[in-house]
Amino acid sequence: MKCMVLLTMVLSGTRASAAGDEQFYVRVSPRDARYFELSNGRPYVPIGLNMVAPPGGGDLDDMERWFRKLSANRGNYVRIWLSHSFFDIEHARSGEYDEQKAKRIDKLLVLARRHNIRLKLCIEHFRHLGEGRQEWAGKPLHHVSHGGPAKNTADFFDGQLCREQFKRKLGWYAGRYGDDPIVFGWELWNEINCIQSGDWKAWTEAMLPELHRQFPKNLAMQSLGSFDKMAYREWYRWLCGIPSNDVLQVHRYLDLGAQWEVCHGPVDVLAAEAVRELRAFGVRKPILLAESGAVEPRHTGPFKLYEKDTAGIILHDVLFAPFFAGAAGPGHCWHWGVYVDRMNLWHHFARFAEVVKGLDPPAESFQPVELTHPRLRILGLKGRNTLLAWCRDRENTWRTELAEGQEPQQIRGASLDLDQQVDWLDTATLEAYDPWTDKWTTVTVNGNSLALPDFSRSIVLRIRKAGSRFFTTPR
Repeated sequence: MKCMVLLTMVLSGTRASAAGDEQFYVRVSPRDARYFELSNGRPYVPIGLNMVAPPGGGDLDDMERWFRKLSANRGNYVRIWLSHSFFDIEHARSGEYDEQKAKRIDKLLVLARRHNIRLKLCIEHFRHLGEGRQEWAGKPLHHVSHGGPAKNTADFFDGQLCREQFKRKLGWYAGRYGDDPIVFGWELWNEINCIQSGDWKAWTEAMLPELHRQFPKNLAMQSLGSFDKMAYREWYRWLCGIPSNDVLQVHRYLDLGAQWEVCHGPVDVLAAEAVRELRAFGVRKPILLAESGAVEPRHTGPFKLYEKDTAGIILHDVLFAPFFAGAAGPGHCWHWGVYVDRMNLWHHFARFAEVVKGLDPPAESFQPVELTHPRLRILGLKGRNTLLAWCRDRENTWRTELAEGQEPQQIRGASLDLDQQVDWLDTATLEAYDPWTDKWTTVTVNGNSLALPDFSRSIVLRIRKAGSRFFTTPR
């Protein structure tokens, strides 16, 4: 009876998490290590974005407004920087922790639980101890001149005294939050390769096992800077290969100042290609495009064309392309305030959630496929009982719609050849979902050719094997 109730909840379009799920932890699925599930066996797809901290000089009431909007649109995941000045417990003196700032983190977790949002907690982000040019990236309190243990930035990462102090900080967090299942996982550092000196690789290899020791019930992970140059490939290969790194994360943006040409082009292409790069390393773990969006050249600010993206085509591509390229979830956008909230684009999270509603990715054992079409870029996921295909108009991009002001064209009379993709097409259930109108329609088939409904920008095709069911609770 319980299984039937859970199934009914999923099929009826209610929230993806059932009552009582908040007591279970997110883990790498033992059924398919490329995807997540809860410790009760229910699949978990992290739908959300980066939020870091409340806006400006605001408070947690401002952040709850974002949480409420995300949750109302079936989002279930947010990334937070604990090192942001709003939450930073270690802001007055190195090794001392502020109880008042800790109470803010306490309240944050209460709000997350209230809105059914799991939190990825990033522990640190600074890049120097005061000698660097970026003021926001400095943390002088750790320098000996301010009473800290580090002689310089390199010493913070290489020195045994500094490492032991950082482990004590992890222990402080573990004592307070280590048994909270609302925590998706713990991230050591934001873009660790951006520090100005020190052996960050050796530090990471030492601290990831420590995260596992201190937080045995939570995921542990590390992040690198935006994958915008080929030289970073070996760094990403190294990070993905560390056994104690549970999640293969990648950051990549639309950036016309990036060295890599792919970062100048269509957002769906750069996002999907980032996932393919990590898949090519051959490590069978969940992949997430953990930071994405669009920036002014060389990350000098939010993309100026955001103000013209009233439809949210950049956010749409960030969400959809990674999952259909083989990631464990949608991409996670960075500019949550100046873009997503300002342009009121929260509904895009609900549109992605609609596509994955009822799916059990670990049970499907999805294999990414690419289908050829003269007008469309088509990314597909071929599973045991389901074939999903995201069809993107290759002639509609940020450049044509935002920079050149061209309206998206209607794609009329398009068909899709599924020859050799499935051998059960003649008895399958075929549907198409338009994420721009939030409508499902039945698809007609003639042999192995499917006639797509008329659409603009993109459409999703879902084919289910006859007799197969949506998500049921695993035994």
